[in-house]
Amino acid sequence: MLIRIDTGSALPLAEQVATAVRRALADGALHPGDRLPAAREVARLLDINIHTVLRGYQQLRDEQLIDLRRGRGAVVIAVPAQARLREAASQLVTAAREAGFSESRTIALLRSCWPEDS
Repeated sequence: MLIRIDTGSALPLAEQVATAVRRALADGALHPGDRLPAAREVARLLDINIHTVLRGYQQLRDEQLIDLRRGRGAVVIAVPAQARLREAASQLVTAAREAGFSESRTIALLRSCWPEDS
């Protein structure tokens, strides 16, 4: 699995790490049960702090996309549909922020797209 970062991006490095993993899940490059590269190795290869990688991994754990345990590493637990939705939601939030939308305005927009009978 390839994790790339853009040092010129306004997106924090930890978020870029999480986004790369989400994208790999959404694209089917990662599957439940797959192990992510060790945080230490990712940090070394990307020349960033290990805590930055761990923050990205912790975010994925909080999103219930991976299981993160000391000594065992990071293991994918999410189903691809969940990862695709998480990635789409992340892109929506980024686009909304760039457009100057508040959280409440973005949620209202999303609700307006939801059918009444659901």
